[in-house]
Amino acid sequence: MASPNDPDRPLLSVVVPVYNERPTIAEQLRRVAVTPFEKEIVVVDDGSNDGTREYLSAVVSGEERILDGNGCAVPTRVIFQTSNQGKGAALRRAFAEVDGDIVLVQDADLEYDPRDYEALVSPILDGVADVVYGSRFLGGPQRVHLFWHSVGNRALTLLSNALNNLNLTDMETGFKVFRREVIDAIGPTLRSNRFGIEPEITAKVARRGYRVYETPVAYHGRGYSGGKKITWRDGVAAVYHVVRFRLAD
Repeated sequence: MASPNDPDRPLLSVVVPVYNERPTIAEQLRRVAVTPFEKEIVVVDDGSNDGTREYLSAVVSGEERILDGNGCAVPTRVIFQTSNQGKGAALRRAFAEVDGDIVLVQDADLEYDPRDYEALVSPILDGVADVVYGSRFLGGPQRVHLFWHSVGNRALTLLSNALNNLNLTDMETGFKVFRREVIDAIGPTLRSNRFGIEPEITAKVARRGYRVYETPVAYHGRGYSGGKKITWRDGVAAVYHVVRFRLAD
């Protein structure tokens, strides 16, 4: 649907899956709120137990307010999963709730910067893209990556590209943007509960022939001491999911 304030301006739905991100969630929502878009924020708490849930409950009650750059409240919905089910499950739930014309996935940590929204959304607004990936490997400013994570990401992207006939540089990026019609088409078919959601989305976008763009984004990666959750086991599982959703789904 269009923005209620300007019928000609599209509404951006920012989807935020969150699990145990109390040190960062308030600041990340503030950064999202001040971006210069007509927007709604849809947060899915995936069973947090570190105080994130209590903070988000305060957002729901109005004790904590999410304000844009003009001091106006940004429409924010919070959905609480009854238990920890994984990022994929949180995204599937959020996709079913969005109202916007454009849907953007934003992690709750501070690794991805909302100031990149304009670059991410522009190809869709210009009518040349259906899906946009924010790539960490196209030259945007970033903290130096953990070596083996970088190797793993590139290897998974190469495998995904070979199977899906794409030339992405960063299939595993946490910054993905979609026209609403894409989410309406692939959302009900998504099955992954954990990090397999990234290769699953890519396979289904490729299979349907959507126009995919990439743009460089800033990346402020963190280590495990800073709360990073993805492990080598998720990397191994991702190989299975890349093959599964391209060849066997």
